Amino acid sequence: MRQLVIVAVVVVVCCGSAWSEEPTQLSVATLPPVVVKAVPQSGDTKVDSSTAEIRVTFSKKMIDRSWSWSQMSAESFPKMTGKPHYLADRKTCVLPVALEPGKTYVIWLNSQKFGGFKDTKGRSAVPYLLVFQTKQ
Repeated sequence: MRQLVIVAVVVVVCCGSAWSEEPTQLSVATLPPVVVKAVPQSGDTKVDSSTAEIRVTFSKKMIDRSWSWSQMSAESFPKMTGKPHYLADRKTCVLPVALEPGKTYVIWLNSQKFGGFKDTKGRSAVPYLLVFQTKQ
């Protein structure tokens, strides 16, 4: 059985060019959005392969039709069965998928190259690595 080991290091520098204006007070409103919930949860090794969508919730409202579901490789990215979309709360983005049993999936939400997940002020979300496995 093959094992996939992934080590991710994300460094965020909160001063300088990360914002067009330097925040005077740190708060959810002044900092970039972050992922607060993912379904399936990152690190889950027992995801049901009948799961039909991936949901990711951010810390604040996001710009509609702006996202970066990025692949590490074509093999580890799920087959999409529809287009991504936000729920009415505009914090939760849904990706319709078809998953296979016994497979590891690796998805970047934003990355070094892509920053399409943005809040309503145009700030890109902090990159988030979503990794999960389906049951056999």
